[in-house]
Amino acid sequence: LKPAPATPLSALLLGELLAETDLPAGMFSVLTVPNDRAGGLVDDPRLPIVSFTGSVPVGWAINDQVPRKHVTLELGGNGAAVVLPDADLDWAAQRIGLFSNYQAGQSCIAVQRVYVDRPVYEEFLPKLVETVDGLVTGDPWDDKTQVGPLVSQAAAERVEAWVDEAVAAGATVLAGGTREGAAYAPTVLADVPPDAKVAREEVFGPVMLVQPVDGVDEAFALVNDSAFGLQAGVFTRNLDIAFRAHRELDVGGVVIGDVPSYRADQMPYGGVKDSGVGREGLRSAMADYTEEKVMILTGLPL
Repeated sequence: LKPAPATPLSALLLGELLAETDLPAGMFSVLTVPNDRAGGLVDDPRLPIVSFTGSVPVGWAINDQVPRKHVTLELGGNGAAVVLPDADLDWAAQRIGLFSNYQAGQSCIAVQRVYVDRPVYEEFLPKLVETVDGLVTGDPWDDKTQVGPLVSQAAAERVEAWVDEAVAAGATVLAGGTREGAAYAPTVLADVPPDAKVAREEVFGPVMLVQPVDGVDEAFALVNDSAFGLQAGVFTRNLDIAFRAHRELDVGGVVIGDVPSYRADQMPYGGVKDSGVGREGLRSAMADYTEEKVMILTGLPL
């Protein structure tokens, strides 16, 4: 396991837990090496499988670097949530408001794009803004804190630059939009141009855009109009629309009645397009890290 240089501590804690088991010595390693040494790990013939979680360019570069190895990639997303007229708007506002901003938005399945059917847009929007304005920000060591700082000041400055760029192009700030050091306030944007970075790329910060749409057709088309395809959430009570979402949305997972920001270890978790290839989860990991072998018995008394 090679953790990201900026966030090695959770990997080291995992290594400590593994060290307490009866696994054979040397079965696992946690290598806190800089990124410029990762290429050697990827190439090493002792490692027939490479599983990478990180940025799109690095992930596909790894895939190209070792075409004869089995590679799985979890590269991030641009999570969309669709709110339809039959949804519980209070529930949708609470869930979207929180899960656009949990972990300071530094989650590949955080809500980034919100598409609301026009008949309920004016009713839903103030509920969403109120939820976001009410989030508790501050020290992540405080149990009351819901939104802490980003991983670095540079990360917060990048988010600030993307929001400022969108505002300069015509977007409206409905909540947040300010930075203090490494902390960026939970932010809601409207009227975002479709080519803005906050709409096209992965913000990886506490920022979402909200946009009215005219019906399910437009909502689903906008969800699919993305280079990413990790997970999507659809707030509806209509079972036909739920199954239609599963058929038509070009993502690895569809969550009905909630945000896309959910995963469980028994799920085949992963995406399509620039969100990567392969799936995480217990069953998926067993399949990825093993090769099927067949034994055929003939001429033996059984």
